[in-house]
Amino acid sequence: MEFEPVIGLEVHAQLLTASKMFCGCSADYAGAPPNTHVCPVCLGMPGSLPVINQTAVEYTILTALAFHCEIPEFAKFDRKNYHYPDLMKGYQISQYDLPLSRDGYILIDDAGVTKSEIPEAERRVRIGIRRVHLEEDTAKLFHVDEASLIDVNRSGVPLMEIVSEPDMHSVEQARLYAMKLRQILRYLGVCSGDMEKGAMRFEANISLRPQGSQALSPTRVEIKNLNSLRAMVRATEFEIARQTKILSSGGTVEQETMGWDEARNTTYTQRSKEEAHDYRYFPEPDLPRLQISRAGVDEIRARLPELPDEKHKRLLREFGLSAYDASVITAEREIAAYYDRAVEAGKARGIDAKAIANWITGELFRLMKETNAEIGAVKIAPPQIPDLIALVSAGTISHTIAKTVFEEMYATGKDARALVAEKGLAQISDRGALAAVVDKVIAENPSPVAEYLAGKETTAKFLVGQVMKATKGQANPGLVNELMMQKLKGMKR
Repeated sequence: MEFEPVIGLEVHAQLLTASKMFCGCSADYAGAPPNTHVCPVCLGMPGSLPVINQTAVEYTILTALAFHCEIPEFAKFDRKNYHYPDLMKGYQISQYDLPLSRDGYILIDDAGVTKSEIPEAERRVRIGIRRVHLEEDTAKLFHVDEASLIDVNRSGVPLMEIVSEPDMHSVEQARLYAMKLRQILRYLGVCSGDMEKGAMRFEANISLRPQGSQALSPTRVEIKNLNSLRAMVRATEFEIARQTKILSSGGTVEQETMGWDEARNTTYTQRSKEEAHDYRYFPEPDLPRLQISRAGVDEIRARLPELPDEKHKRLLREFGLSAYDASVITAEREIAAYYDRAVEAGKARGIDAKAIANWITGELFRLMKETNAEIGAVKIAPPQIPDLIALVSAGTISHTIAKTVFEEMYATGKDARALVAEKGLAQISDRGALAAVVDKVIAENPSPVAEYLAGKETTAKFLVGQVMKATKGQANPGLVNELMMQKLKGMKR
């Protein structure tokens, strides 16, 4: 029997607020000495009282709106009770039956944006989002030899949980969904998405059902604390294979919580799967219920930036970019903003937006990859790219020389025109000067000339190349080709 996986993801994203969720401690704990960003509240001291971080609430609502969620008029915080060493109070302040949002979705492109022969409606897969709610992060345990050490700096950092519906049916869909979430969170500026620092973590719920069935399995396995996209993908692949083997042999998959052993590439049992009643949820008595006004929701909605899907469609519609180019430009908000500024600067000079995209996705991305640089560290200002293209269009420099100039711009941040003047790189378009070089190249290459005259016309390209080499790439290639062909054809007569 063939089986189909049913996958749901819970994504935990740390919010980029200045302070923690319920106290005034700094939430910027990365790299800080252990247990230095702490106070009685995040240490869970008796008698300390939490105060809600308003920015964290607004960031969660902003994210939910980006995911097309409904925002209810009332929400509340609850105590989620379980005992673990990294949970300072013995419970976590989270949300249960009245979260900040519910019933949203995102669209993923399951076939890939480059497969333009497939209609968009057929490529797109809708993944439901059950809820986006807010809670506090836990402290962090470090296991050293026979002991465990605890760092409370992370405890109380605002943590947004995004819970999907079980709408994914392949590991690839789960990967695309996770990447799309991260992209949107970074566009919104609410989460860094830095998985190496634990800013984004995954929990996967996995079950199998007979191929073609629409029923959900009564049991599922949850894999906890997946700290990277790679770990989520590998753990999900392993668990699907494990469950397939059990079901194919007539066995039964037990409902349980699993961990992921990265070194051994295997899941392992942690405990029986908890249900909601196991956590003994009850309303947090130290926090008031939240009343979310419609005017407040509208004000937050007005802060939504142009999101990746809308930006992608605009680049296709307004600038005629390919689906691939639009995809790589919109992958990161900073790159998309860089491109928009370059296009805006080029409008007055009539510079084609596609030409600007070619330089960004080609030469700029190549140099960024070679130097392992982010767009924010690039020295070339966006308006400098259309300035360079204008020099090529005007015939001041050749495209080949432009690449050399671009590398200098990348290294120094200098303007293209200044570099061309400083290094004497202007294109040679003087007919007399180039005719003399053509004559010299023909005189120095009798064998290729003889081959051309004997009928091997492709040899002309070699001779043109020699002229370009002799002028260090500064000769006008169109004019060189014209002069060379005139000379060679004259020799045929």
